[in-house]
Amino acid sequence: QVQLVESGGDLVQPGGSLSLSCVASGFTFSLYAMRWYRQAPGRKRELVATILSTGEPLNYAQPVEGRFTISRDNNKNTVYLRMTKLKPEDTAVYLCTAVGLGDYWGQGTQVTVSS
Repeated sequence: QVQLVESGGDLVQPGGSLSLSCVASGFTFSLYAMRWYRQAPGRKRELVATILSTGEPLNYAQPVEGRFTISRDNNKNTVYLRMTKLKPEDTAVYLCTAVGLGDYWGQGTQVTVSS
């Protein structure tokens, strides 16, 4: 079965950095574009970044452009999100999903940006 397991979330001070990972299984990872989303309490789920199956980043949400970098390792079935210059408004649960695979989500990983 399809599984997506996010990790790497933590409490970090404003201006800090964090790297998230999402390990996928149960499907042919290398054939699918992947996305990171985030959801803050009381807010709608927000698309953060998309990466093509080839490893080329496709787009970033405007609030994170220039600060976040999405990447992937098809040999490890893993997609990453490197986050720098973190702001309190980046606080959210971060989740990954495969584009076009279906409504599959991991449990997410909590990122809290606070002093």
